[in-house]
Amino acid sequence: MKNFFISNGVLNTNVTTIFSTFPFLKITKQLSLFDFTIVMVSLVVGMGIFRTPANVAKAVSSPYIFYAAWIAGGLIALCGALTYAEIGSRMPVTGGYYKVFAYAYHPSIAFAINCIILVSNAASLAAVALVGGEYITGVLIPSSQNAAWISDPANAHSVQTIQIIIAISAIIIFYGVNLLGLKMSARTQNVLTVIKIIMVILLISPLFFATQTVHAVVAPASNGGSVFTEYLKSFGVGLVAVSFTYGGYQQTINFGEEVVNPKKTIPRGIFLGIIIIIVLYLLINYAYVNVIGFEELKSAKNIAAIMASKVFGINAERILSVLLFLSVLGYVNVLLMSNPRVMAAMSDDKILPPSFKKRNPKTEALTTSLSVFSIICVLIIFWAKKFDTILSFTIFLDCFGMVFSAGSIFIIRKKTFYLNDTGIYMMKLYPLLPLIFIAAYTFVGISIFINDTKISLIGLAVLAVFIILYFVAETLKKRKKIL
Repeated sequence: MKNFFISNGVLNTNVTTIFSTFPFLKITKQLSLFDFTIVMVSLVVGMGIFRTPANVAKAVSSPYIFYAAWIAGGLIALCGALTYAEIGSRMPVTGGYYKVFAYAYHPSIAFAINCIILVSNAASLAAVALVGGEYITGVLIPSSQNAAWISDPANAHSVQTIQIIIAISAIIIFYGVNLLGLKMSARTQNVLTVIKIIMVILLISPLFFATQTVHAVVAPASNGGSVFTEYLKSFGVGLVAVSFTYGGYQQTINFGEEVVNPKKTIPRGIFLGIIIIIVLYLLINYAYVNVIGFEELKSAKNIAAIMASKVFGINAERILSVLLFLSVLGYVNVLLMSNPRVMAAMSDDKILPPSFKKRNPKTEALTTSLSVFSIICVLIIFWAKKFDTILSFTIFLDCFGMVFSAGSIFIIRKKTFYLNDTGIYMMKLYPLLPLIFIAAYTFVGISIFINDTKISLIGLAVLAVFIILYFVAETLKKRKKIL
């Protein structure tokens, strides 16, 4: 395998020189600050905020811990966003997520972690697409919202089949959009994100129209341990769903080479995007608690639709369900934009076959990578079927990616010290911010392991398999050269 750290037998420490050797990365810069910020917001604000607050409320014991989890999640995301902003400024390359791992650690780590991240992202896309199918099915088949009707196995199977068809159709449609090129998908994303923002505003509006509900604070149940231990445990479980809802912004470094003036645009876009997201999430959750009620929120399913119905009536519930489905389309589109670029980067380092970096000469679309990732998403839909079945698995896998990628800043800073006085973005409060971020995701991973050991072991097994596959592939390459 070609080692891009070595040039003519000499270790190359200049990151600019290293990545300038990749011809497939020399493409037109197309994304402005507005485009990049919109992409980042779209990466994060998917269907999670319209589903996971119920999971968080169910996990925690009081509204105070509920809000604390969302505030903590926002602060953790901000620490991570600023860390990735500096990484993106120091290494503005397409497929940067993989390049970061390979440059900072070892290609085997880059291969394994990026593979599980790709699997996790595909699973997230599949799960969110299915949730979108659930919302739109409620509009198409109103009887599906009737508990007695849906309790019939035949009816339940029919509804699930329709939901799967809708989810797969959404992927196929935006697969076609992304085949038309980055600019077309970015323009489509801008439109869908505007729709999403309108929908979010509608969700916040009940704060001005609805009467606030008084909520009792429920003390955590004690199992013989201390109250603090119980609070900490519930907080950790709640933070799992919160982490899913805030996740996604780290993928913005995959667009580094396609961003206009990346050294300034990347950190500004990430910072602006995360601030927008924090404000939106806090307002929406405040609306949920005050309109639906904290105890009712714990058992609610389509929480956004329920709130719309309570405030504006049944017609508003149907309209909001359609808008929610459109937001799902935005999430599907943006993941289909970003993940093929990781696969292309892995192909350039000869980890994946050369065809994975093949671009359409007219649209510059990564045809093979896009096709393969889309197929993986479709396959996972048949396996996942429901959002809740893959939530813990997805986040457990993400914990590895978050910890390793954020930790790379310590190595990258040392290797690219010559860039410090060149005007690049450098985070304040270093190394405190990346340490907080790493500690937080370590805590989330431990919480998942304690509460769902089986899922955690499967995640560890997946990681181990990919590491083994890397070394098996390398051994076969060496034997082939000998022969």
